[in-house]
Amino acid sequence: MDALLDFSGQVVLITGAGSGFGRLLSLGLASRGAKLVLSDINETALEETKNDVKALTDVVVIAGNIASESLNKALVEKAIETFGRLDIAVNNAGIAHNPAPIHQMTEEIMDSQFAVNVKGVMFGMKYQIPVMLTQKQGHILNVSSLAGLGGAPKGGAYAAAKHAVSGVTRTAAVEYGRKNVRVNAICPFYSPTNILNVDGYNTPEAREQLGLGSPMKRLGEPQEIVNTMMLMLSPGNSYMNGQTIAVDGGVTAW
Repeated sequence: MDALLDFSGQVVLITGAGSGFGRLLSLGLASRGAKLVLSDINETALEETKNDVKALTDVVVIAGNIASESLNKALVEKAIETFGRLDIAVNNAGIAHNPAPIHQMTEEIMDSQFAVNVKGVMFGMKYQIPVMLTQKQGHILNVSSLAGLGGAPKGGAYAAAKHAVSGVTRTAAVEYGRKNVRVNAICPFYSPTNILNVDGYNTPEAREQLGLGSPMKRLGEPQEIVNTMMLMLSPGNSYMNGQTIAVDGGVTAW
């Protein structure tokens, strides 16, 4: 195995592991030697991921809502109890909302976006970072969005939440970089995962239209995004810190 993508012995925590990026990343890291601590709100989907990776590696799971501080605490405790350490954490779980302009945004939409997309990351890091400080090393990858770098028409609450993810990523990178705990974020363009299963984005025609917003005139395939995530997480990629990496087919080049 190429040393750049050798995760042998690394303990990796992944939220939102039941589908999409989280599921593909779990499979990819398991095949490269990582031991896994996985979570998802969908217990059935989480068990399916567990069953697929347990033939490849050691894995433990806890189902629940990542907006819960207690779940984030429990995941880190499970990592230490089972494997004795936590090398990498991928705060991937997230949700979108039905398209709506800002003047139609509701309190319910705002609350759900910030509960999952922001609190899920903040509480994750709250418990992940102390373990990594004790170890004197660690890497956190937060899954933001292209909407965390620019505007997202009819996705204002989502954009606000993902800008928060990008901002806290940079802040944590500055606070803990000197302690050899690195924090980065990936900011994908639209990709056909479950997060697009909301009104307005869940038809082939709508997704084709979304893809036209990229110079490559298509959506990013989930595996393409996950391949970038694995490169960012590579143990050899040890000087990247505080970055919000766009994987967008060239949208930010315009």
